[in-house]
Amino acid sequence: MRPRIYLSRDAGSLALGADEVETAILAAGRQRGLDIEIVHTGSRGLFWLEPMIEVPTSAGRIAYGPVRATDVGAMFDAGLLDGGPHASRLGRPEEIPFLKRQTRLTFARCGIVDRLSLDDYRAHGGFRGLEQAIAIGPEATVETIVESGLRGRGGAGFPTGIKWRTVAQASAARKYIVCNADEGDSGTFADRMIMEGDPFVLIEGMTIAGLAVGADKGFVYIRSEYPHAIDVLARAIAIARRANCLGKGVLGSRYDFDLEIRVGAGAYVCGEETSLLESIEGKRGVVRAKPPLPAHKGLFGLPTAVNNLVSLASVPVILADGAAAYRDLGLGRSRGTMPIQLAGNVRHRGLFEAAFGMTLGELVDDIGAGTASGRPIRAVQVGGPLGAYFPRALFDTPFDYEAFAARNGLIGHGGVVVFDDTVDMARQARFAMEFCAIESCGKCTPCRIGSTRGVEVIDRILRGEKRAENHALLTDLCETMRLGSLCALGGFVPYPVTSSLTYFPEDFGLPAPFASAAD
Repeated sequence: MRPRIYLSRDAGSLALGADEVETAILAAGRQRGLDIEIVHTGSRGLFWLEPMIEVPTSAGRIAYGPVRATDVGAMFDAGLLDGGPHASRLGRPEEIPFLKRQTRLTFARCGIVDRLSLDDYRAHGGFRGLEQAIAIGPEATVETIVESGLRGRGGAGFPTGIKWRTVAQASAARKYIVCNADEGDSGTFADRMIMEGDPFVLIEGMTIAGLAVGADKGFVYIRSEYPHAIDVLARAIAIARRANCLGKGVLGSRYDFDLEIRVGAGAYVCGEETSLLESIEGKRGVVRAKPPLPAHKGLFGLPTAVNNLVSLASVPVILADGAAAYRDLGLGRSRGTMPIQLAGNVRHRGLFEAAFGMTLGELVDDIGAGTASGRPIRAVQVGGPLGAYFPRALFDTPFDYEAFAARNGLIGHGGVVVFDDTVDMARQARFAMEFCAIESCGKCTPCRIGSTRGVEVIDRILRGEKRAENHALLTDLCETMRLGSLCALGGFVPYPVTSSLTYFPEDFGLPAPFASAAD
């Protein structure tokens, strides 16, 4: 049997030198007369330890990382293929504290399976969910998702099962499933990790969704900045078609379903579902007024279920293990697990999947191990570039949709970006307005004009011009954008701006009493 080594081909791993490590492994093997088999996986999400390699042993897989190409020769000499000692030896991956504390459901196979092997996917529980959906039928499948409590993982947190039920009950000649993989939030990479590390789980989840609502066609909308994900998913779709896991009579059933990839052109606003639909139709990405909702009149004017990639990738395990097993995890109305992405100035950057309920402090201090710079944490932004900045005083906030909303925050797609005490929060607030001005689709006045005026008002405050009056004007402008914008792009810009004013007024040259006016 050929010696086998598992190596991540995730874009993050490649950026850190995985290609060079693979070349060094193959060269070292040839020098020793060994025909090494490299199994390409996704990443387990421990990016501070990438490139990470794993070798199968009698005691299970043994991990090493971070590995440099220059380390490889010495690692072979030390008995790498038997799990031998080396400075980069991590032991069994499951025992690494960052992994051991997780509840991996959606990401259960990432970093473990050969990402383009259907046999490996099946061996690790793949297609059990689809087989169950075929067995129980569309209506029961929808109700299983309703009972699980699964909510949209893209930011809005709308119950997935209710959306599916609405589409299923709509009367139309054709219906569609659309996967929103336009992952544009800062500090987020969960969608990319799934597509690059376990693409068949997305294919399975979308097929279940199609069966449930009566759709025979799906589209995956991917941002053009993800070339590796586009390539891997396209190859996985072709493999699934050849194996009758897509197309006519899926898995020998009476249900038809096929997929197509559509690539976006880099517009942040196309992460909003109606703008995304416009883009798929070949139009400029402009937000639609609602109603009608996409569930009634979506892609090409037909009923459409638009779901975030992580929502769809969570569906197979719910069908396979039952709604109760998923619903029993979490907190309040936030059920199941959430892939939390730790980024920014944090020591342990990576993906941490856990049940809702861990506090923000636990995530950044304990799991993330504090700042990479070693300086004190000053602020944490959760929910992408439009998320609120939370100071340490709010680190007791549970990671839960309602808990964050109660403190004027949002969890969005689960991105957590850490800043140390050198950050200028006034500049961060200005960036939010500037970002919105650049990325606005231009359809509604509060977003298009409000963001431009917001940059100007913040600049006047920073120059010391009539700070009290301009602070009042900025607060009023934020309210106008929040209440009057057509979509979340303009509507959420107030989160980073008002939170910066509230908790960090000194960075604007404002005395503390001004903070209360921003609440």
